[in-house]
Amino acid sequence: MTGLANVITNAVFQTTTNFGDSLSMTQIQPVILCGGSGTRLWPLSRQSYPKQFVQLTGSESLFQASALRVHGADHGLTFARPMVLTNSDFRFIVTEQLVAVGIDPGPVLIEPQARNTAPAILSAAMLAMAQDPKAVLLVLPSDHVIPDAAAFRAAVARGMSAVEQGQLVAFGIVPDRAETGYGYLELSQKPDGSEMPVALQRFVEKPDLATAEKMVADGGYMWNAGIFLFAAKDIIAAFETHAPDLLAPVRASVDAGEPDLGFYRLAPGPWAAVKNISIDYAVMEKAANLAVVPFSAAWSDLGSWEAVLRESTQDSGGVATAGLVTAIDCEDSLLRSENGGLELVGLGLKNIIAIATPDAVLVADASRAQDVKKVVDALKAKGAKQATAFPMDHRPWGHYETLALSNRFQVKRIVVKPGASLSLQSHVHRSEHWIVVSGTARVTIDDKVRLLTENESVYIPLGAVHRMENPGKVPMVLIEVQTGAYLGEDDIIRYEDIYSRGQGAKG
Repeated sequence: MTGLANVITNAVFQTTTNFGDSLSMTQIQPVILCGGSGTRLWPLSRQSYPKQFVQLTGSESLFQASALRVHGADHGLTFARPMVLTNSDFRFIVTEQLVAVGIDPGPVLIEPQARNTAPAILSAAMLAMAQDPKAVLLVLPSDHVIPDAAAFRAAVARGMSAVEQGQLVAFGIVPDRAETGYGYLELSQKPDGSEMPVALQRFVEKPDLATAEKMVADGGYMWNAGIFLFAAKDIIAAFETHAPDLLAPVRASVDAGEPDLGFYRLAPGPWAAVKNISIDYAVMEKAANLAVVPFSAAWSDLGSWEAVLRESTQDSGGVATAGLVTAIDCEDSLLRSENGGLELVGLGLKNIIAIATPDAVLVADASRAQDVKKVVDALKAKGAKQATAFPMDHRPWGHYETLALSNRFQVKRIVVKPGASLSLQSHVHRSEHWIVVSGTARVTIDDKVRLLTENESVYIPLGAVHRMENPGKVPMVLIEVQTGAYLGEDDIIRYEDIYSRGQGAKG
């Protein structure tokens, strides 16, 4: 790792605070894993905008709530700015959502390809170790619900006693039911109620119902939350012992990574050779120095719509609603309308999940909630765009949604954030007409620049070099009408782009 410390310090951590400055064992570096497609919560969670970015149970997204949970100082701990591992498509969403809740983004690592949790965690440990040999990492998914943040931070504080002894710490959820959708942790002894770390006996795969009932009755088993706490040096040593084949390609990808607008892109060449494997299989199930912190407060990974129903406020009949919903004589059901103009009505429903979005509706028996991913597979097989994409598409400058699409024309509603700018670009196959409906647009067409305000419009001829900017302090909204032989988002010749996107990149 020659020169890695300098590379990382200059390229990634140059704007951080709280990390690497007199780091002690009471300072924690959160590492938030922010990938995944969230197919089991379709149609509200899709590949283009998965569940961690959605407001499912509160006023913040699951990702924002996860970051806030490990922000600031509490129980003798100081949390550094979060290190986030994500993919290229989500990098601007990550920073935007952090800023929206008052968190200054820390290092954001871009994975070239999804390779599961083991390579991601190893790369984070190498980066942190290069910055400070005493770094302690708290690794957590971005899509869990833990309502009592203070209780969680207290559990992290209890786990530090095991970290100081060189142990790798997992967090086990005290089960309140026999659950077949989770893996379990068997403790070496039954917890005494103090919730202090207990040695781990073994990992248990997702059980059948009868086995799950026996384990819950035994009292010595916890749900595996997939949350870990350890010193960077100790987890790297564990990889050296139990998964040495991951070290060279991950190290090469980290060492050859490049900064990009405050992000750090892991090098794609070495990363392509990295094995796709979880941290449990690669290291944790083989390591002997593991401890478990029992956690008895509320927790959910929101792995299905049934879990969302369980975590939602319900009426006396067990019905939870969101949006424009009317429920008449319904029981034990979840009804959500995610379309501001669509009224969802349930009549005489029992054990039903009904989710309505602008372009798709799911109606399912609640007992089949874990099978929703089969719906996504079926939609992909028939080529339905609803399988992976929303009508609204998020971009670093704002977002757009398709209002109408037919042969040779498309109508979009485009929202540009204050101070944001689309790339300077041209199109080979389409012309465009822009009508401003709110705010002010600065429009460049070839060598001319003009301001457009509400109810003003402009025509962009095919082949013209053009740009759209919002010079104001409020969002700018316009309607775009495209006409031409090909209307794909990759019909872009890009000349300048403040977001460093390449030719053919969307938006």
